[in-house]
Amino acid sequence: MTVDLSLFLEAFHFLRPWLLVLALPVVVTWWRLRQRRGATGGNDGWLAPHLAEALTVPGNTAGRVQPIDVISLVLLLLAAAVAGPSWTRAPTPFAAQTAPLVVVMQVTPSMEQTDVAPQRLARARQKTMDLLALRSGARTALVAFAGTAHVVVPMSEDPGVMQPYLEGLTTEVMPIEGLDIQAGFATAQALLAREGAPGGVVFMVDELSASAAAELAEAWGRDGAEEGDAAETVASMSFLFLLPEGKALPQVPDGASATRVTPDNQDVAEVERSLASAYRRAQLEDEAQPWEDRGAWLAWPALMLLLLWFRRGMAVRWAGQAALALWLLHPGQVQAEGWRDWFLTPDQQGWRAFERKEYVDAAEAFEDPYLRGVALYRSGQYEIAAQEMARLDTAEAAFLQGMAHLKSRGYRDGVRAFERALEIDPEHKGAQQNLQISKAIVEYVETTREQSDTGEDTGIGADDVVFDNESGRGEDTQIEVPEEDAPAHLSTEQWMRTVDTRTEDFLKQRFRLEAARGERP
Repeated sequence: MTVDLSLFLEAFHFLRPWLLVLALPVVVTWWRLRQRRGATGGNDGWLAPHLAEALTVPGNTAGRVQPIDVISLVLLLLAAAVAGPSWTRAPTPFAAQTAPLVVVMQVTPSMEQTDVAPQRLARARQKTMDLLALRSGARTALVAFAGTAHVVVPMSEDPGVMQPYLEGLTTEVMPIEGLDIQAGFATAQALLAREGAPGGVVFMVDELSASAAAELAEAWGRDGAEEGDAAETVASMSFLFLLPEGKALPQVPDGASATRVTPDNQDVAEVERSLASAYRRAQLEDEAQPWEDRGAWLAWPALMLLLLWFRRGMAVRWAGQAALALWLLHPGQVQAEGWRDWFLTPDQQGWRAFERKEYVDAAEAFEDPYLRGVALYRSGQYEIAAQEMARLDTAEAAFLQGMAHLKSRGYRDGVRAFERALEIDPEHKGAQQNLQISKAIVEYVETTREQSDTGEDTGIGADDVVFDNESGRGEDTQIEVPEEDAPAHLSTEQWMRTVDTRTEDFLKQRFRLEAARGERP
C-alpha cells in the first residue's frame, strides 16, 4: 500500500491546471459569506436586532456546518474535476494489461530437503501453480536452473500447459550440478525481451549468496540503464525463499522484494503485488501512452453532496447556476441518448465493454477510431479493422493494420502496413519483428507455388487456402484437405499421453542436448 501511495503522489497532476482558477471565486465567496454569517450569528439582516435576540439561540454559529460550506465543497469538487486530475496512463488496448512473468526455479539437491513440508522443491512447484491461478491466465514462463539454465515452458497464457512439466521437474533432469543463478536470470531476461513490454522475474530458491546477489544487481542494472539493458525488460525482481520459519532470509539486490514461503497464498499474493506495482510504474514512464482523465471520480462525491440540497435550510439560490456552469465546462460532447450518457462518454462506455471482452459492443460504442479498430480486431473483424486503421497516420495504427492483414491472410498488404509503421516510427519493435515474419511468409508461399508448378511434392496442406499471386511466381494454388485427414487438436494432457516416455525423461534428454550444445536463448 505504501508503494502504491507513493506512486500515486508521484504521478498525480492536472491535465488542464489553468481551469483551477475557477476555484478562486468559490473560495473568496465562501470566505466572505462565512465571516459575515459568523459575525451576525446567522442573521443576515432579515430580523430586527431585538427580535433576533429573542428568537435565536445564543452562541456563535461560525463553527457549525452551513449551507454555504456544502455548496462550496461541491463547486470545488466540480472545478477540480473539470481541471482533469490524472495519476494513471490510459491502457493500450492492443497490449496485455498484466505484466508477463518468468518463474526461475532452483532445481538442486538442497531443494529436496523436507524442512518445508512436504519438500522444498515440491512446495516450489505448488507455489508456481498457486501463482498461475492468481494471475488468471496472464503470460507466464518457467525456467529451471542448477549448473545450467533451461526453458521448461515458454511464455503461455494456459496454466494447464505448465502442470505436466512441473510434475516432471526433478533434480535428476538437470544435466550439470551447480548453482548458476546468473544463467537463470539471463534466460528469463531473454524470454521477457521478446514480449515487447516490461515484465517480472520471481526466483524460487532456498539460498542466495552475497556474491550472487551482487552479480544479479549488476546484471539487472536498474541505475543508468541504456536501451536494451535488463532494466528495461525486467521491471520487477522477486525472491520466494523456500526456507522454514526462524531461518534468516538472505540479502537480495536493491529494489527486489524477498518473501518467505507461507502455508497460505500470502507469499504469492505479495509477489503479484510487487509485480503489479512495478508494471504500473513502467506504464507511467511510457510517454507514448496518454494520461487518463479521472475527473469523473470527483463528480460522483459532488453528486452525493448535492443530495443535501433537499434538506430544509440547505438551499443557496446562486449555487445551482454555478454548478450547472461548471458541469457544462467539462470537455466532451453533451448528449443523453440513454442513462449511461449522463455519466459516461462513448469511449468510456466502449472501454467498459472492452474490459468485459464484449468487443462487438465496444466497437459500436467507441468514437475514437483507433480504439474502434482495436475492438474490431479483437472481435475477429480483421478486414474492417484494417480499413479503420488505414485512415490513421500513426505507427500503432499501421502496426495494427498489418496484424489485421496477417490474420486475414493478406500477407503482402501486411508487409506494406509494417513498412508504413516503420516509416513513421523506425524504432517500433513490433513492426520490425512482424515485417520480417510477413516477408518470410510471402517468400515461402511463392516458393511453394514454384515447386508445385514443377510437380515437386512439398507435403504442404491447408483447409481450402488460397494465396495471392501478386508477383506472378507460379500458378495460383488452391489446396484442399479432406476433413477426415485434418489433424485433430490435442490438449496438453492428451499430447503427453501420446509420448512414449515420461515428462521427466523428456526434460532430461532435452536439457542434456542443450547443455552439450551450449545453447542459450
